Amino acid sequence: MNKILIIDDEINICEALSFALEEKYEIKIAHNSKEAFKVLKSENVDAVLLDMRLGEENGLDILKTIKHEYPSLEVIILTAYGSIKNSVEAVKMGAFYYITKPVDLNELEIYLSQAVQKTKANREMEKKDNQTLADTSLNFVGSSSSIRKVFELVNKVKDIDSTVLITGESGTGKELVARAIHTLGIRRNKPFQVVNCAALPDNLIESELFGYEKGAFTGAVSRYEGKFLLANQGTLFLDEIGEMELGLQAKLLRVLQDKVVTPLGSREQRKVDVRIIAATNKDLKEEVKKGNFRQDLYYRLNVIEIKLPPLRERKEDIPLLVSFFLKKFAARLGQNPKHISPAAMIVLEHYNYPGNVRELENILERACAVSEGDVIEISDLPGYIFEDIEEANYSKEEEEVITIRYGEPLDEVERKVILLNLAKLNRPKKEIARLLGISERTLRNKLKNYYENGDLMD
Repeated sequence: MNKILIIDDEINICEALSFALEEKYEIKIAHNSKEAFKVLKSENVDAVLLDMRLGEENGLDILKTIKHEYPSLEVIILTAYGSIKNSVEAVKMGAFYYITKPVDLNELEIYLSQAVQKTKANREMEKKDNQTLADTSLNFVGSSSSIRKVFELVNKVKDIDSTVLITGESGTGKELVARAIHTLGIRRNKPFQVVNCAALPDNLIESELFGYEKGAFTGAVSRYEGKFLLANQGTLFLDEIGEMELGLQAKLLRVLQDKVVTPLGSREQRKVDVRIIAATNKDLKEEVKKGNFRQDLYYRLNVIEIKLPPLRERKEDIPLLVSFFLKKFAARLGQNPKHISPAAMIVLEHYNYPGNVRELENILERACAVSEGDVIEISDLPGYIFEDIEEANYSKEEEEVITIRYGEPLDEVERKVILLNLAKLNRPKKEIARLLGISERTLRNKLKNYYENGDLMD
């Protein structure tokens, strides 16, 4: 049953409207803005009936806040005959429609039904837009289940203020996730500040975080607000939080608890409203056991954890990543994207990437620079890739074996078979098609599809 919120300070009107609508809708009542936003935060409301005047409160001010905080939610204004001018203004501000008192119930039900449908359509469109923006903001290309879970979790946490801890190996994209959470969330128009706790000496991290007054220490020639104050009302991303020394951890915990900072050399405490996102490539639970990380800070940071998978655990995404990066480099240089030979793709799919996606990007950037034509061949890949494959006990015979994982789609298995045969058999496509048991035309159509997806050359 769709849910309606009636915001009116007149109890009799609320009861009458509730009685008239309760068979078709679940009704929620609020007599002022405070009660209204309490309902909106806790309930998934599908439309709002808002009185233009609630005691000393102006309905236009409430409408403005609703449309800012809940842009998908449609609002119908209830107004007296003498307030038509204000009602037109309300429509300009985003109200779905206005209805004059005394209310015509037939008219109200028509517009209310339309408003509910519009709200649902708005939410579907917002959901699609958010997913597209999430994929773009993350720069995470892939269709693997593990990456889809990351997208879904980002969308769930983007609009809440809970602290997020992003974990994963170096090169998996932890900062990209943090930026996506900020970019998609309600703080998107506020600052996003970054502190890399591994890149600065301990004595500089404190001043970088909390700021300092002029003359606070040697070299402090002017006042500096610090990242907490610079990020006020926005997001502060603490990268490699596991590298922070214990003394500074205690000061950070105090700021997170009290939401005030004291710059070095100052006695003034300044309030801050900052969402914290932290990241680490360490196992903080183990660091707590070793005495290297405060347990109370760990629990304060690890309210919501987002685990990023290493690339070796989502190798099915490598062809898509390769295509993405080749297009990225081409756009940067103003050239047509290069393609990759089937043999080179097979090598890339066998490599385990200790540096994860960042390493794959670097490999492809180097390959684009050294390749002489439009196609990246095996010879354009760095030699250490092949050493790693040999160390992993990939013999020549094993390279000619295709690995099939549980739950892997048949289309992906077929793609592997075709590309391996194409790479290993120096024969015309007609003979390869015959060996595979398909027509030459079918093979060419499939190769064309792989080419369009960036899997191989034309």
